[in-house]
Order: sequence, then structure tokens, then C-alpha cells
Amino acid sequence: MSHKRLILGMTGASGAPYGLCILEECLRQGHTVHLVVSEAGWRVLMEEHGWEVQERERCFTKRYGHLPGTLVYHPLKDIGATIASGSFQTDGMIVAPCSMASLAKLAHGLSTNLLERAADVMIKENKPLIIVPRETPLSSIHLENMLKLSRCGVSIVPAMPAFYHQPSSIEEMVRFVAGKVLDLLKIDHQLYQRWEGGR
Repeated sequence: MSHKRLILGMTGASGAPYGLCILEECLRQGHTVHLVVSEAGWRVLMEEHGWEVQERERCFTKRYGHLPGTLVYHPLKDIGATIASGSFQTDGMIVAPCSMASLAKLAHGLSTNLLERAADVMIKENKPLIIVPRETPLSSIHLENMLKLSRCGVSIVPAMPAFYHQPSSIEEMVRFVAGKVLDLLKIDHQLYQRWEGGR
């Protein structure tokens, strides 16, 4: 498998395990991941995983620094980072989880921080952008924003696990959604059992 250079954004929706699963699998396979986390995303990591977020970059390096891939952390306010430029070469960007606030900003071309700017670059450069929205129920506003992004070529992968493979844990359900994201980026994986038809 060829080496890939990816961008991962994590925002303030519940569902941090999706982003972390994608990150871990990509690093495990030796890919490079440029990571940016919103302020609300850090709050979710604290609430859902109990992370101490004073030394933010270290939160990730101490957990994933042993993996063979390369993790590049970017502060949210660093609007001059490499990933803010259309000349930066990447194989795609994932926003997982994606809050409805971030979704709305992406749908309307608002770039108030590095995460939003990097996603806006993906759209304008016609590069793969995959978002994993996590909200329920969805309002008409949410659905219209998703439709607008879809029409711009953005792939929408709602955090909807399947059950045909009979998952026995939350981890298996998370791995299914993460695997569907990696499928779109043509990254081979063994995160979930694929459907093989009836017996």
C-alpha cells in the first residue's frame, strides 16, 4: 500500500472514538496524519475519554507516538500552517466527528480557524473531504447543509454503525464507521467484517 498524507479534524460533536479509531489505524499502517482539533473537540476528549488537555499535543503523542506513522499536530489558531494552503499536497481530509456548527460553517465557506480553512481548501481544490456528522435527530437546516456539501463533492458518512456483522461491543461499532471512511480513501484495512452474501 502506498504511503498517504491525510488531514484529520476533530470537532465538538459526541463521538471522539470515531476520529481516534481513524487516527490509530492510519498511523498503524504508516501513513502521515496532520491533526487539528477544535476547542469543543478538546472538551469532548476530556468528557468522553477523561483526557487531561493542558499539554494538548502531548495528549496524542504519548498515546500514538509508538506507531510507525507520522503524526503532525497543528494548533487550531495556526492559520499559517501548511494544511491551510491549496499548494499543500494531501490525499484527503476527514472531519470525525463533525458537529452541526462545523458542518454549517463548511457548507457556507466560513474559515474562522485552521480546521475550517483546511476543509475549505479541500473543497476548492477538488480533493477528497469526508465528514462524519454526529447528531440526532437532524433538522432541515442540518440536512440542507449536508446536501449543499454533497453537491460540492464532499462525502457524508453519518455515524451509523451496521449490525449485519453482529457486533459484540461498542468498539466494533466504532470500527465499522471508521472502516467506511477508510474505504472512501482507498485505504485497505481489517476494521470490520465485510458482507459475503448469504450461506
